[in-house]
Amino acid sequence: MNKIYPNAAEALKGVVADGQLIAVGGFGLCGIPEALIDALRDSGVKNLTAISNNAGVDDFGLGKLLQTRQIKKMISSYVGENKEFERQYLAGELELEFTPQGTLAEKLRAGGAGIPAFFTKTGVGTLVAEGKELREFDGETYVMERSLMPEVALVKADVADMSGNLRFNKTARNFNPAAATAGKICIVEVERIVPTGDIEPDDVHLPGIYVHRIVLNASPEKRIEKRTVRDRK
Repeated sequence: MNKIYPNAAEALKGVVADGQLIAVGGFGLCGIPEALIDALRDSGVKNLTAISNNAGVDDFGLGKLLQTRQIKKMISSYVGENKEFERQYLAGELELEFTPQGTLAEKLRAGGAGIPAFFTKTGVGTLVAEGKELREFDGETYVMERSLMPEVALVKADVADMSGNLRFNKTARNFNPAAATAGKICIVEVERIVPTGDIEPDDVHLPGIYVHRIVLNASPEKRIEKRTVRDRK
């Protein structure tokens, strides 16, 4: 089965549609599938619910889809760097499901493992727990959280082989593996594609069984969100 597609637009064709629940890997601007996000914008699909730790910045990452009003709801843990996100939310134009960061990661991991819900102490006694089931275990109160099983996952990896086995690059791994396993269809953007067997088994971070489509983006922009430097001595 050939999983390699000639470009991001072709990789999305026949998969994305209006009203879908879509998970997008990345953390800030690190490890985001830049070409797939651009192709998603250009596809014109709308009324999306996007699962992502954050929404990029105003003119990069998922911020591009906020500009075009293709996202109706975000399920996120941090959105502080995106002024358009803030404006839309405060104006009532964008729905937001704030989720603690660890809970968001577990919602995706559990969804990928076929676990429909789980209990956590995070959020008990706060707005996060309102309207959710509470249960006691060993004298402690826990809140039940539903897992996330998106229809599509858009993921960024460093290297893929022809079978879809993936290796991520350091911190760019972040939410990408969890999003990949949770998605019913997983589309991956990579910087290199190598023959099957070139990635050592111990270096495979995500098995190809989870990957349905692969697209090459050998030269992503990799924009730095905030540059902090010190004076040279």
